[in-house]
Amino acid sequence: MSCFVSSMEEQYIPKLFFIVFILLPSTFTALDTIYANQEIKDGETLVSEGEMFELGFFSPGKSKNRYLGIWYNKISYCTVVWVANRETPITDRSGKLKLSRNGNLVILSGGNTTIWPSNSTVSMGSDNPLMVVVMQLLDTGNLVVWKKNKMIWQSFDYPGDTMLPGQKIGKDLVTGLQRSMTSWKSPDDPSIGAYHSVHDTNGFPQTLRWRGDVLIGRFGPWNGLGFSGFPSEIENKIYSSKYVMNEKEIYHTFELKSSVVQRIVLTSDGRALFLQWIERIKEWFVYTESHVDNCDRFSLCGPYGICSINKHPPCTCMQGFEPRNPDEWEESDWINGCVRKKPLNCGNNNGDKDGFLKIARVKIPDTRRSWYNVSMTLGECQMACKSNCSCTGYTSLDIRNGGSGCLMWLDELLDTREYDVNQDIYIRVAASELEGLVNYQFDLNKKNIKVIVVIITSFVASLLFIMAYASRKIKRSPDHMIRQGKWNVHDEKNTRLLTEHLDELQFFRLYEVAKATSSFSVSNKIGEGGFGPVYKGVLEDGREIAVKRLSETSQQGLDEFKNEVICIAKLQHRNLVKLLGYCIHKKELILIYEYMANKSLDCGYISPEYAVHGRFSIKSDVFSFGVLVLEIISGMKNKEFSHGDHCDNLLGYAWRLYKEGRSIELMSASLQASYVTSDVLRSIHVALLCVQHHAADRPTMLSVVLMLVSEGALPEPKHPAFFNEESCRELESLPSVDESMITLVYAR
Repeated sequence: MSCFVSSMEEQYIPKLFFIVFILLPSTFTALDTIYANQEIKDGETLVSEGEMFELGFFSPGKSKNRYLGIWYNKISYCTVVWVANRETPITDRSGKLKLSRNGNLVILSGGNTTIWPSNSTVSMGSDNPLMVVVMQLLDTGNLVVWKKNKMIWQSFDYPGDTMLPGQKIGKDLVTGLQRSMTSWKSPDDPSIGAYHSVHDTNGFPQTLRWRGDVLIGRFGPWNGLGFSGFPSEIENKIYSSKYVMNEKEIYHTFELKSSVVQRIVLTSDGRALFLQWIERIKEWFVYTESHVDNCDRFSLCGPYGICSINKHPPCTCMQGFEPRNPDEWEESDWINGCVRKKPLNCGNNNGDKDGFLKIARVKIPDTRRSWYNVSMTLGECQMACKSNCSCTGYTSLDIRNGGSGCLMWLDELLDTREYDVNQDIYIRVAASELEGLVNYQFDLNKKNIKVIVVIITSFVASLLFIMAYASRKIKRSPDHMIRQGKWNVHDEKNTRLLTEHLDELQFFRLYEVAKATSSFSVSNKIGEGGFGPVYKGVLEDGREIAVKRLSETSQQGLDEFKNEVICIAKLQHRNLVKLLGYCIHKKELILIYEYMANKSLDCGYISPEYAVHGRFSIKSDVFSFGVLVLEIISGMKNKEFSHGDHCDNLLGYAWRLYKEGRSIELMSASLQASYVTSDVLRSIHVALLCVQHHAADRPTMLSVVLMLVSEGALPEPKHPAFFNEESCRELESLPSVDESMITLVYAR
């Protein structure tokens, strides 16, 4: 589909033109190629051999200006992937592209005025002047100028806002050519916009995103599996990334693993989008986006700060550091970051007294002020860093197979964030900051170690005795405690919950919770499940909350409670109710959620791994989604479903119909007037994949979306969980099933 016209009047081209164009003898030997001294005028196009891409003049959006560009030929109307004369548009239809005898591509307008040159020339020699050079549009979207079999120029070397499979982004170290992406000014104006993405080769190479002169974000450097701080590609079935770094060039590229169509676009508003064409719906689908949360903003937490999207506030100082300006930090202004609590000893003849603190699972800091060596071991890297007073930290270059190579920072550590990837960094701190840590690096003799052990043992024993004695003495009635407002005393067996993993959540005193719920009044009760009753409450600041209180008859223990708190805290999402905090006092175990007025999803969409073992998995929401899809298609509730011929629940009934090739019979009669058979069957198939018993067998939600909108073959599902009446009765008898937890996952 051509996009070289820009209005209804311009789209009318007499049929005679096409007849003449086809019947006249053509000097072109192929529709994708022109030779020296041939030209393409405005209104004419080249189409690649496989008809994937088209080249010609076009007008973007509402603009009347004319540009030479390349766009997808069939799959999407006027999706432009490259523009030649971005900064020099033509104001009329006089433009033409010409290939000169010396291999230079030029765009001419009016009285043969040069608008844009490719600046690619070759020596002619004694070759046939008509056959020396040729220009060809490839099915990759690359426009190439050849001299015989040698490429002398290609559009892939001059990317705009789009990166295509096989295209390199990086730097040619021989010629100095920098291949970087630049946004359009607007959808109507392809000239260079405010945003550009550059593979920076200062220090250890990484990709930086700029808005003008302001650095706004970055992809961390390549770590052997992917870019640090970017989703891992180990399980990616759509594309594979490749990174090359040698004495001639440094670049990254990506290749598609299947027949899907994908591109990367730097939009005019600064977003880097991985887009995939979904033929089924005739639209581009956002497969991945570079900026997903506030922690992707460059150096949000300043020097030696760490950003975590699961914490509030998101910024904390690295261990051994404290806010440079505490007042600014309290006001959520973290840009000045953190400073060392204690100075380093390096340079004071005590350099060996400095040590290194491991920070696990992070996107590594900005590498522009760094040094690297690909052949060093991690141990050698530590020694090199320790002997260099400018070194502030180190890590492995390649995290595969236990790690290899050495990367050292020679300046403040900027733009570090927690990330779910197996990459650690080691930061330099004063030896005294390592006291009490398992991996401290003091050179103590055996005598000193024995003394320290005795002192610590005595201290701990005394402390435990004091705590036990105080616990027996401090026994007061609940009414008295409420009056006094002293609800921050904890049962000894629960104290350990406060020191492990719960520091990311707010702790509420029982007095606060009791006051918010009118002392757990029956009038405030909004539900009850296996965990216990759920109450509505209002905090002093006016926030409405939902309070889950462990009942005395509940068999959920401390481990299950801790697992629930930790897992729910990690499952924070804009479409899920937020866990605000918790309360632990003696036998009271309480969770505090934000209150949502839109009611909840029905319980049990509950996944088997939580029902049986009290554990969440990353596939728990996938199971719930699958049940919901089957309910929508059938118009029936899973827990209320019954069938006269067998004891299956809805999942079992859908599974039975699928195995017998009768899945369409699951569809509700109310959909009969507006359904497409293939869509219904595909939705049922995907839903059955989602409700498989073992979490590992279920697809990710991203895969679910792709399977629903695409037309490719689907894997065979295994039997679902809880697929008959008997298994449902077993589920109901499980003491660890916590229905109220599920009922607090609200649909926003």
